[in-house]
Amino acid sequence: MAAASTNSISISYFLLPALLLLPFLFFLLPSNLTTPPFNYFKLTEAIHTTPSSPQLPLQGFLSAASMYETSKVKATTTPKKKIRSSLEKIEQGLARARAAIREAIRSRNFTSSENHTDTFIPSGSIYLNPYAFHQSHIEMEKRFKVWSYREGENPLTHEGPLNGVYSIEGHFISEIESDKSPFKAQVPDEAHAFFLPLSVTSIIQYIYLPIRTMADYSRDRLRRVVTDYVDVIANKYPYWNRSKGADHFMVSCHDWAPDASLANPELFNSFIRILCNANISEGFRPKRDVPIPEIFINFEGLRPPNFGQGPNNRSILAFFEGRAHGFIREILFKHWKNKDNEVVVEEHYPKGLGYSKSLGRSKYCLCPSGYEVASPRVVDAIYQGCVPVIISNNYSLPFSDVLNWSKFSIEIPVGKIPEIKSILKGISNRKYLRMYKRVKRVQRHFVLNRPAKPYDVTYMVLHSLWLRRLNFKVVE
Repeated sequence: MAAASTNSISISYFLLPALLLLPFLFFLLPSNLTTPPFNYFKLTEAIHTTPSSPQLPLQGFLSAASMYETSKVKATTTPKKKIRSSLEKIEQGLARARAAIREAIRSRNFTSSENHTDTFIPSGSIYLNPYAFHQSHIEMEKRFKVWSYREGENPLTHEGPLNGVYSIEGHFISEIESDKSPFKAQVPDEAHAFFLPLSVTSIIQYIYLPIRTMADYSRDRLRRVVTDYVDVIANKYPYWNRSKGADHFMVSCHDWAPDASLANPELFNSFIRILCNANISEGFRPKRDVPIPEIFINFEGLRPPNFGQGPNNRSILAFFEGRAHGFIREILFKHWKNKDNEVVVEEHYPKGLGYSKSLGRSKYCLCPSGYEVASPRVVDAIYQGCVPVIISNNYSLPFSDVLNWSKFSIEIPVGKIPEIKSILKGISNRKYLRMYKRVKRVQRHFVLNRPAKPYDVTYMVLHSLWLRRLNFKVVE
């Protein structure tokens, strides 16, 4: 009995320290075990998420264990941060841009941007609100991304005319799809707007010509091409259906371009059309669509030489040269063709004098509509420092969302064509000089550069698109 008691005491003597060391042995186990002992993570989670829980016997051990797996314990106790979708990030960025523009309007100032390197600052009455415009342009440069769909093959898509009266169409397509463009989205999920790189001019050239009968003028073929293209991208990607086309756009300078989307009015109801033929009477929507200036690009360069004379060296009061296209020009010719030395209206100006040189010698340049409202004469006049006199019905002027056209151009109703000379003579020299200087200042917004530069015509077109994108929210 004594021996048994002695053995029991001996065993207890060694067993008691072992039992006391047992928790620490578990604590020292390797960290790469797939199943942690006692599943202490769930116990710790219960303690931290339920403050009223009673103290558990293993509380002290769990405190030590929490030092061992700090990151995992925090992961269970800290609420997970919601992962924002790409669209949510885009909309939040647009919200910040809107706030910055509102602040610029309120404070009559603008915030700088480290990415904004251009030193030009819009100012003066030629802008509706120079502070809002400048800040908006900065925000556009900072944020705006455009995805150009890859679908389609040349020559109907991805290229357009680079010379002639419709050339702005081809240059814009080339510019926006260039890898060097700062506005080019690398993936569609980062895009604010989606470009359909269709060339209406190329479609007309390759699908319609030669035109032999009146039936060949039908717009059905054009409409089918555009509608089929939209069907392809709508079935392949979620973006068109997500916004019903409200953040999608196309660009064209061809006279037929407004008809391209008329095949299915419901499908194209929210679609943005950037058009030279900005005729309101033919369905152009100034709040949704974007007018783009028609620019004649010849083979000698992106713009003609500057022949503009100083304001005191312009011997011609008003000038126009062109064919009698459309009823407005017919009225103009009836009253003024070859009838006045100060109001020079010619169908074919004498050789050697030169069209651009004559613009540069004129105070006012008459810009009547032809068969359609679009005409390169407005830009031709601005290039040569000549005050544009716009004679047109239902014409939406380019960039009128930021430019105050009444400060550097004159609009004359068709019914006032017989009174052109008296109207222009009635403008004081002081007012003319102000308008002349404003035309010179606004020139930079109508210049085509390759690559594009801030505030030039390409950036101005994108800015008009940017403003429309700011005005609505896409919801997934």
